[in-house]
Amino acid sequence: MLETFLDTIQTLWQQSAFCNITWQQGVMLLISFFLMYLAIVKQYEPMLMLPIAFGMALTNLPGAGLYHPEFFMTTNIPYAEVLHDGGILDVLYLGVKCGIFPPLIFLGIGCMTDFGPLIANPKSFFLGAAAQGGIFFTFLGACALSATGLVDFSLAEAASIGIIGGADGPTAIWLTSKLAPGLLGSIAVAAYSYMALVPVIQPPIMKALTTKKERSIKMGMLRSVSKTEKIIFPIAVTIIVAFIVPSAAPLVGMLMLGNLFKESGVVDRLVKTASGELMNIIVIMLGTTVGATATAANFLSIRTIMIVVLGLLAFCVGTACGVLLAKLMNKLSGGNINPLIGSAGVSAVPMAARVSQKVGQEADPTNFLLMHAMGPNVAGVIGSAVAAGALMAIFG
Repeated sequence: MLETFLDTIQTLWQQSAFCNITWQQGVMLLISFFLMYLAIVKQYEPMLMLPIAFGMALTNLPGAGLYHPEFFMTTNIPYAEVLHDGGILDVLYLGVKCGIFPPLIFLGIGCMTDFGPLIANPKSFFLGAAAQGGIFFTFLGACALSATGLVDFSLAEAASIGIIGGADGPTAIWLTSKLAPGLLGSIAVAAYSYMALVPVIQPPIMKALTTKKERSIKMGMLRSVSKTEKIIFPIAVTIIVAFIVPSAAPLVGMLMLGNLFKESGVVDRLVKTASGELMNIIVIMLGTTVGATATAANFLSIRTIMIVVLGLLAFCVGTACGVLLAKLMNKLSGGNINPLIGSAGVSAVPMAARVSQKVGQEADPTNFLLMHAMGPNVAGVIGSAVAAGALMAIFG
């Protein structure tokens, strides 16, 4: 009897994580704890960083069997096998892999976005487009890095790394899940980390590229935008974008559907659901499953370090491109455009616009740039989705 009991205890011990954990999994657990600290204590994008960090912990628990990356390493996903033999995170990850969760996030974002400043000042579209320069510059940088032999990135992986420069987490997740699923955890962590660090990263670049006189420029009041314009805008953008870059339709279409819900004024219940309960549910499932892709084999490599470095480069170049184009537009307009609003062209809404406002008020406390910066900011959301669609069309 005693011998049987001891054998049972020994079997349980041998099957426990204490006997099966590798040092790589231990390191990943420590990294997940650090990310939880950043989300909870430092409040770095906690809505997604916290579930990402916890998903990273879950996937690196030895023997838990919650996520199996081998199911998703081929283009032909064995759906029946995933549903029958997969863990809970395998099943939920189908929502990412099939491109369902990110567009639904965009639906909620659309319900909370006011495109009025962009409609009132259409020139903001150019600033939103310019800020996407970081995406393509970093794509070329990743390709050049691969050419040196230091690290090997395919063209599809380079495109996924570049999209970090759009400062749009759902877009980065959507594109990476299609082009480079093995890099999803690393790219998601980098993207959301830099989005949280917008107030730290952007001001030095903005100040370095502008003079105090330029930062003190006051801009006039934006014109009033009619309800009719706000209703026509999402419909027109969807049609135009879908005709030019059809692969961007899932993101842009859902973004504009949510905005049409908001501006129509006749479906308040749908607006509340899409921007509230539905979005919260999707955020939980999206964040946890994206974190689950950060297995030790995928995350602990020189590739992850290079992704972090290139992601920072993408973000910095995108900010600089927006500011430089705004400086040019200021010259052409006779000094009526504050170059600081160009930095808001990255689609970290509304944080990037608030940074433009903050830096502008440091130069002149009476300056008010927030609404002017919101134009490029929301234009950046559209721009990053279009850029992702273009990369998907080329490399997908």
